[in-house]
Amino acid sequence: MKEAKNPIPTVDIIIELKDRGIVLIERRNPPFGWAMPGGFVDYGETLEDAATREALEETSLKVRVKCQMHSYSDPKRDNRFHTISTVFVVEADGVPQARDDAKGIGIFKEGNLPQPLAFDHKKILEDYFRWKREGFGVFNF
Repeated sequence: MKEAKNPIPTVDIIIELKDRGIVLIERRNPPFGWAMPGGFVDYGETLEDAATREALEETSLKVRVKCQMHSYSDPKRDNRFHTISTVFVVEADGVPQARDDAKGIGIFKEGNLPQPLAFDHKKILEDYFRWKREGFGVFNF
């Protein structure tokens, strides 16, 4: 019998800090670069719980989920294995601190995003900023 290979569910989190920008982390582990906080969904965990857990682990921020933005499933989005990421937009107050597998952290706006961005996060953030300007109807496939 052929062993089943399935994509791995993950979450990515766009953390909005009111009037300050969004929180991105600098990755401590490969693939290196800047990224939205996020990670793997644990067995028995909802996507929303995974998003709030990962945000707290990587940024020390307690977040409030605003909405689920979109899911990204390109098999090439992560060069380690095939993942499907569900992206959440959340809000938080406070000062983020790099924790867990984040070696650095920053608050950014659309015009000053750091480089390089890991995974497919450049595309996700382009979609996010377009969605903020134009509304929900921007996801055309």
